[in-house]
This record gives sequence, structure tokens and C-alpha cells, in this order.
Amino acid sequence: MEYQVLSRKYRPQNFNQIIGQPHIVDTLVNSINLNRIAHGYLLSGLRGVGKTTAARVFSKTLNCLNQKNNITCEECQNCIEITESRSLDVIELDGASNRGIDEIREIKETVKYPPVSSKYKIFIIDEVHMLTKEAFNALLKTLEEPPENIIFILATTNPFKIPDTILSRTLRFDFKKILKLDIFNHLVNILKTEDIEYEDLALQLISSKADGSMRDALSILDKIISYSHSMVSYDLVKDALGIIED
Repeated sequence: MEYQVLSRKYRPQNFNQIIGQPHIVDTLVNSINLNRIAHGYLLSGLRGVGKTTAARVFSKTLNCLNQKNNITCEECQNCIEITESRSLDVIELDGASNRGIDEIREIKETVKYPPVSSKYKIFIIDEVHMLTKEAFNALLKTLEEPPENIIFILATTNPFKIPDTILSRTLRFDFKKILKLDIFNHLVNILKTEDIEYEDLALQLISSKADGSMRDALSILDKIISYSHSMVSYDLVKDALGIIED
């Protein structure tokens, strides 16, 4: 099997695995339990705090054929296809490279068709603030009154660039920076699973340097493991990050 970076290998697959965002997890889980599913969501926050991951987990939980207590089975056709990013009912778009009006018109055409094998057809648009003004305007009506069983999940690192007309049509969730302790504990669990030795001080330094972003922490850890082979030590982390002692 080909090598996967840690941030992809250990990407959360259900709500129980999402770290550092309990207020968002609880709200999404409750909305599923109460069957209060909105047609539009806006997830905003720093890079690497779990916006796209939460969107995927939410989509998978809604469409899982055998989910129990909001935990996906990971075995049904829908779970496997969504995990492998090849589901016809969960469509991911990058707002930076699909930012024009033509792409939005394409979405509006796709919206007309019902889900293929799932309960909901879900569009996840990442970095949505990169869309052009014309693209946002084209999206307005569809976002306000989408056909039944259609959900839009918009993710952004810069909600201030999104028009008020879009904000008013979505439920907004603000992701917080992940606490250093949560990042530290996650790094410990990963290194134990990977059977790699470490020094607590080294992981504390990585957790601090990540500045609330789990993806940044895992990227740094990946670099240190490649540098050190079998031991994540404080001195190696300090040298690799170019940190000067006080």
C-alpha cells in the first residue's frame, strides 16, 4: 500500500473521532437525531481545524445505510464511496479552481436530479470565499430553495469575503483553534500506533508551533519522523523548526 501522510491516514471518519470541536459535533448530531436538517451550512475557521472533515463525516452519517447512534458503519456502499471520494451523491468542489459562473450553472443542473443511492445529495464547496461575485449571485436562488434532499455545505477560512445574502441563507458554524493539549494527546496516540518513540517536550513544542491547526501539527510531525527515522526528540524538533532557545 502506498504511503499516506499522517493527516490523511488519521483523518476522522466519524463524529467520535473529531477533535477539539465538541460544540459543532453536538449540534450536528442533535440535528440528525431531531431530523432538523438544514439545506445550507457554512463552516468557517482556521486552516486545518476540521471543516472539510466535519462536512464529510456529516455527509457520511446522513447517507450511511447502517448507522447506529450516529456512528457510521464504514462497510456499506455509501460509506466506502464517500470515504474514497467517489460518491455520486456527495460532490466535493474546490472554490478556488471552480470559481466561475459556469461551474455554478453546472451545479444548478445537477441539483435537478435526485440522489442515486443515498438519502441526500450533498455539495461540499471548499474555500467558497474564492467564488466570483457572479457565481455567488447564481448560487443564491438554489441555496435559498433547493429541491428536496439537496444539502449545500460551504467551507471557508475567510467568512468576511462571503456576501451577506449567502450568510443569511446558511447555518454558520465557527470552528475554534484546537487546544494544545488536544493536539498533544492526538500526536501521542498516533506515535503509539506507529510504534515511534518520542519525548513529551518535543510534542509539546510541535503542539505549540501548530497554533491551533491539527493539520499543521501533523505536517510538522511527518517532517520530524522523516528526519529522525525512529525517535521524535526535542532537539530534533527544535533544529527542524529553527527555534532558538530563550
